[in-house]
Amino acid sequence: MRIGVDGSKIPEAVKRGPIGSLEHGQELGLSGLFFRTVLDLSPTLDAGELRAIRQRADELGMYMEAGLGKVNPYANPEVPELRAIGDGDIVLGFRRMMEACAAIDCRELWVALASYKWMFRGRLAYDRFRTDVDWSDQLAASTKFLKRLAPIARDLGIHLNLETHEEVTSFELVRMVEEVGPDVTGIVFDTSNVLQRIEHPVWAARRVAPYVRQTHLKDGLLSFGDGGLDYQHRPCGDGVIDFGEILPILADVNPTLNLTIENPQAREDALRPASVIFIELFDPEFLAGHPDLTVGEYAAFIQLAHDYAERLAAGEIPDRLTYGARPYDFEAAIALIKKGAAHLRSVCIEKGLPLSD
Repeated sequence: MRIGVDGSKIPEAVKRGPIGSLEHGQELGLSGLFFRTVLDLSPTLDAGELRAIRQRADELGMYMEAGLGKVNPYANPEVPELRAIGDGDIVLGFRRMMEACAAIDCRELWVALASYKWMFRGRLAYDRFRTDVDWSDQLAASTKFLKRLAPIARDLGIHLNLETHEEVTSFELVRMVEEVGPDVTGIVFDTSNVLQRIEHPVWAARRVAPYVRQTHLKDGLLSFGDGGLDYQHRPCGDGVIDFGEILPILADVNPTLNLTIENPQAREDALRPASVIFIELFDPEFLAGHPDLTVGEYAAFIQLAHDYAERLAAGEIPDRLTYGARPYDFEAAIALIKKGAAHLRSVCIEKGLPLSD
């Protein structure tokens, strides 16, 4: 297992570019970068440009992961570059991206279903609760699209790895992988996104572990208030996520899994303001949107939040207002990444997990 960072959120990612960001990551003592899409590496899929980036990663001894984009046909219009790279044909666009990735031996590829709409509060921030199309229709359309891409992935030896993104449950992703086929699909396990779907992170890890091929590791505060829970991003080790429980579950299935930290973008890099996410923990309509959730896991989730509340009350960790008021600039973002990496290393060492540079 190696520890790296999100290539689109490492500070000054745009300013430094992919090669500069790889070099920056190595300077920080990290072992790789996970670029969200191959279009972040080269917007035109220029073969020479992509080879140069791959070569530099190899020279630095760093892993390099990449992705494609959204595979939900109802969300794709929000990302016009996915259609544009195929000259109007979105399937061709995905084929071209997949072929470009295979050419530089990036064969574990991130995909997702939708995106969080930060300007809204509560359930309407999630495409899961869109009022123009049912979530079941979005899942069905996404599964159908993945099946359309499956032969291409199979020919190229690629896995399309669905993220446990904010809008989708781990239950749903496991079913999608099993329906499309684990030979061509997998899961990107984001450790704290599952909190927004009121899933206990350890329980979710056990569900998805057989299919996890990439990771986004981050932690989060859960704080009771206003009839629900506030969620706020925190460095790995400072939130409710028990990496000491989760990493061994993942390593038992995939001991060479890369551990990629996903940090919030520094203020000067951010495309949107930092926000606290509100989870409607007790709202009947919100709960009805999670039909797979059991009473047992719901109780365990609430207990997780209560245990964290005790740490907050004891002053062990800053509350959301205090933490949110701090300056989050370049240096703060670097410190968050380093702190998270140190925590993950210590967990791997303590649990006897395979860890390499």
